[in-house]
Amino acid sequence: MRSSNPVFSREGSFTRDTGYAGFNTAQQPQAGAPQAGNPYGTNPYGNNPYAQPQPGQLTDEQLTQMYQAPSAGPLQTGRMTMDDVVARTAITLLTLVAAGAVAWFALPATSFGPAVGAAFAAFVVGMVISFKRSVSPPLIIAYAALEGFFLGAISHAFESMWNGIVVQAVLGTAAVFAAMLIAYKSGRIRVTPRYTRIGIAIAMGFVLLMLVNLVASMFGADMGLRSGPLGILVGILGIGIGAFFLSLDFAEIEAGIQGGAPEKEAWRAAFGLTLSLVWIYLEMLRLIAILRGDD
Repeated sequence: MRSSNPVFSREGSFTRDTGYAGFNTAQQPQAGAPQAGNPYGTNPYGNNPYAQPQPGQLTDEQLTQMYQAPSAGPLQTGRMTMDDVVARTAITLLTLVAAGAVAWFALPATSFGPAVGAAFAAFVVGMVISFKRSVSPPLIIAYAALEGFFLGAISHAFESMWNGIVVQAVLGTAAVFAAMLIAYKSGRIRVTPRYTRIGIAIAMGFVLLMLVNLVASMFGADMGLRSGPLGILVGILGIGIGAFFLSLDFAEIEAGIQGGAPEKEAWRAAFGLTLSLVWIYLEMLRLIAILRGDD
C-alpha cells in the first residue's frame, strides 16, 4: 500500500504495479471489470500472494483439507482491516497534535527558524518513507512529530494575527474529510482512471504554479496568488486538490482491505491520510487568513 499523494508516491508500495494511484491505467480495462482468469477485476491485489487459489486449481484432497480447516480470523491472517487503519491514523494524528502543542508553547509566535527546519526534516523523512518498499512505523511517527512541530509554530503565528483562525481551520478540515468520506461511501465520487489522471494533472499544475510564485516572491515580484480574489480562488482550488487526494486514499485503502494487504500496511494508509489532511489544513488556514485579512 502507499500514499496517493503524487509528491510521495512510488511504484512498489500500496498499489504495487499501478504506478501513481491508478495513474498508469492506459492499458487497463474499466475499473471493476473482471479480467479473464482474474475474479478480482482490476483490484491491484488481485494477483497477490495472499489471495486464495481457485477451487479448479486444487485436488480433491486439498479441497477437503481446506473445508475442514478452522475459520481464519484477523489474528490468524494478519491482514489489514479498517480498524487497523483507524487505529494507526489516530496514533499519527495524536503524535502530530502533541508535537504541535510543544511548538505552540515553546516557540514565540514570530520564531520560524526551528519550524522551517522541522518542515525540511519532515519532507526528507517523508521521501524516505515513500521510497522504502517496506513499511517503517517509527519513520511514520517521526514524520508526524516533525510535521506537527512545523504546523504548531505556523498555527501559533496565524492565531496571533487572527484570533480563532486555528479552530476555524481545524473545523474546516474535518468538514472536508467528512464530506469526502460520505461522498465516496455513497458512490457520488468514483475513483476511475480518468478521474485520477485529470486530478493528478491539476495537482501537478497547482504545485508548479506555487513554485513559480515562490521564486517570484524571492525577487520581490507579487503574482497575487495569496491575496485578494485570485488568492481566494487559489485557496479553494488547493482545498479541492487536498479533497481529491483523500478520495484516492479512500479507494486505495478499500482495495487493500479487499485484496488482503498485510496488517502492517495500515501504517502506510495512515501516512497517506495524514499527508492529505495536512495539505487541506494548510490551505484552509491560508484561505481563512485571506478572508479575514482586514480583521
